[in-house]
Amino acid sequence: MDIVLVILQACVVIGAIVLGVRTGGIGLGLWGVVGTVILVFVFQLPPGAIPIDAFFIIIAVITASSAMQAAGGIDYLVAIASKIIQRNPKRLTYVAPLVAFVFTVLSGTSNIFFALIPVIYETAYRNGQRPERALAASTVTSGLGITASPVSAAMAAYLVLMDGTGYGLPQILLITVPAAIVACIVTSLVQQRVGKDLLDDPVFLKRVADGTVEVPAALKARYEAKVGGAAVTAGGTGTSTAAATGSSAAPAADVPPARIEHPVPPGGATAAWIFVTGTLLIVLLGLFPGLRPAFPDEAGELVPLGMSTIIEMIMFSVALVIILVRKVKPSLVVEQPLLRAGFVAAVALFGIAWMADTFISANEETIIEPLGAMIEANPLLLAVALFVVCGLTTSQSATTNTMIPIALAAGLAPGVITAMWPSLIGVWLFPANGSQIAAVETDLTGSTKLTQVPIWHSFTIPMLVSWAAVVGAGLLIQLVVPA
Repeated sequence: MDIVLVILQACVVIGAIVLGVRTGGIGLGLWGVVGTVILVFVFQLPPGAIPIDAFFIIIAVITASSAMQAAGGIDYLVAIASKIIQRNPKRLTYVAPLVAFVFTVLSGTSNIFFALIPVIYETAYRNGQRPERALAASTVTSGLGITASPVSAAMAAYLVLMDGTGYGLPQILLITVPAAIVACIVTSLVQQRVGKDLLDDPVFLKRVADGTVEVPAALKARYEAKVGGAAVTAGGTGTSTAAATGSSAAPAADVPPARIEHPVPPGGATAAWIFVTGTLLIVLLGLFPGLRPAFPDEAGELVPLGMSTIIEMIMFSVALVIILVRKVKPSLVVEQPLLRAGFVAAVALFGIAWMADTFISANEETIIEPLGAMIEANPLLLAVALFVVCGLTTSQSATTNTMIPIALAAGLAPGVITAMWPSLIGVWLFPANGSQIAAVETDLTGSTKLTQVPIWHSFTIPMLVSWAAVVGAGLLIQLVVPA
């Protein structure tokens, strides 16, 4: 009978997640709360722990990010990223993914990547490169920045869960940051060899013939030679390529493409640096606990202030400093897209995490012990579970709160769990994210695409490569990271 009840309760949890994903946006969190209501009132399970700290860390960080956005700080960061990308067109597939990763780490959200998509596409297209290579790799690696950022929503949830394990922010970053950089490089190496060059791509050539897209100036001469050569072969005449195309087959002189400029509002740089300073201060206080105020615990021993409280204090303070220094109207902060997106993430985490904790804590013997034994016997199952659940929920923070407690209860070492945690890269499993859709729609060459098979698209290969690389590197790095 107990097994039947657990299965019914599991159906409630899974059903709430499925309905939440289908509803979209804030619906994921609201369905999580409804699932909790059913578990409590129908199945008489005691309510789980409410994720207060994680919720307010997200609110604090997103308030500071929105203040920065309102003051033009996001525009400033995008302008810097754009310059870096456009200055390295020949190494675009290597530079763009690293830039996407670094700026996600600094801002705590991959939403900043939206503004870089047109820049990456135009840089690739104007230089005659296949846009899919840089676009898909950068989209995926921007997701790696979530588990390497001290101010992301997922990190907020993870820090709360890891409290008391001996693994704080310094140890986590010592694993996730270098592992993610390794994954960025490996992904770029593989992605550089994905797909045909534009002039050999039938989809691109068809779009050129249909007038959907023009041949970039960097490929004009080669395209005309290619088309002219085909015409000569088809006609069986001795006409030269130049005569067939009406132009010389000699390569045209290289003309540097015009740069894409991102205007930065006055004071945008100041706002960005205030936010970055706050982020660095959080890292500093995480690295050196002695810098934090200490207060006696129940046993009377002095304990440094927890990092959850530190992040909330600093990020709310950063928001106020930006508002005062840049004279930003508070009403403008509330209207920013980042605040709306952050609130959705906070509610999603709240509902799903509360429901998951209610279900798991009430069924420890039935759920935790068998799953724990499986994960303990084969730790890589945790990576698979994180990857799949994140793909299904499309929420890194909700997945963190659902799966990490199971790994901790199984007795898995904190370093191993942290090495597996970037498996949240599975968020790109289905093309259900704005960045993926935006990249496909922006790429007029047709090289970045989706298919009729939901899990096979332009982002699949870089996602799988990044997953294998970041987990493999993390498992090696955690061996030398002190607890």
